Amino acid sequence: MQPRIPRPTVIAAIIVAMTALSLAGLLVPALWYEAVERSEAGRALLAAACAGGVLALHGRLLWLNLMRRTAPAHRWALAAITAVCWALPAVLGVAHGWGNALIVPAGLFAVVLPLRESMIVTPVAAVAAPLYGLALGLPVPSALYTAAAIPLYTFSGYVTVWFFHVVQELSEARAELARSAVGEERLRFARDLHDVLGHSLQAIALRAEVAERYLDRDPGRVRKELTEVQAMARDAVGDVREVVRGYRRTSLRTELDGMSAVLRAAGIACATPDVAGDLPAHVHEPLGWVAREAATNVLRHSAATRCEIMVRDAAGRIELEIVNDGAGRRGDEAGSGLAGLAERLAAVGGALAAGPAGGGTFRVVAAVPRGEP
Repeated sequence: MQPRIPRPTVIAAIIVAMTALSLAGLLVPALWYEAVERSEAGRALLAAACAGGVLALHGRLLWLNLMRRTAPAHRWALAAITAVCWALPAVLGVAHGWGNALIVPAGLFAVVLPLRESMIVTPVAAVAAPLYGLALGLPVPSALYTAAAIPLYTFSGYVTVWFFHVVQELSEARAELARSAVGEERLRFARDLHDVLGHSLQAIALRAEVAERYLDRDPGRVRKELTEVQAMARDAVGDVREVVRGYRRTSLRTELDGMSAVLRAAGIACATPDVAGDLPAHVHEPLGWVAREAATNVLRHSAATRCEIMVRDAAGRIELEIVNDGAGRRGDEAGSGLAGLAERLAAVGGALAAGPAGGGTFRVVAAVPRGEP
């Protein structure tokens, strides 16, 4: 089971709490000494106030930088933390753990300051803090520990904030990809629905017009056309259901048979082309969509009297060419569905070309590689 990722504010709060706990581990022994063993109220109150103020301000600066709410005043806050931490060993002595206070500001060097500045401040502090501690009487091992701990705390603070921001950006990118996938699916569904219904409704309308023309002259022909309308309507409903499910598969032979039958019913001479039986499976769907869209455009955007359909297998590509006349009489617009078809073909390594071919004809050529993309 994949764990649920908390919100960024929750993660930031956990980071601040863990950092405060680790820093408290540096100061608690000294506070315990002042409050319990030394038992001087004034020193204990001063130590508690300074330590509490440092931890609170440290956590506040870390939180604001995690939330990307940086400000120039943060430099002054870091300077105040550094001044208090360096003053505590001088006022209360370096014994019993107050020398650890010299390490506390290091975790914010690379968080508050720009990276280039922090790369200068960190080595300076790593040298100055041990020397300052030795001058106050800090033991040599403790001074060496301070010299090593300051770069480590600086690096730890930088990596913590960097990782938090990376995780947050990845989460946002994941959400954006999800939104993009939803948008792509909506576009795909709209394109499929246009291709399916555009062709089917045009064919139904054509059959209905034919039935209306023969209404008074040939009742038998009317019944035949109405039967075809019913069948086409049922097929359209089935196609829409399959598009919704995302499982629709198109056969090029079936689409070309349907295309030629619809065009002939409209009085357009159109012969059904021969289609090889060994065409690869991935070729049928994109070229089938081309056949559907071409039939719709011939009916809607031309006054065609003939339409030629050719399927060729040459140079490792399967080509479908559709040429119709009558394009000049109603304009040579190709229909908005061809843009979607070009995207479909490009997705499988194919190409689409459509435009006037001279002499009032309009030509559509679609090509798909024979090999699997």
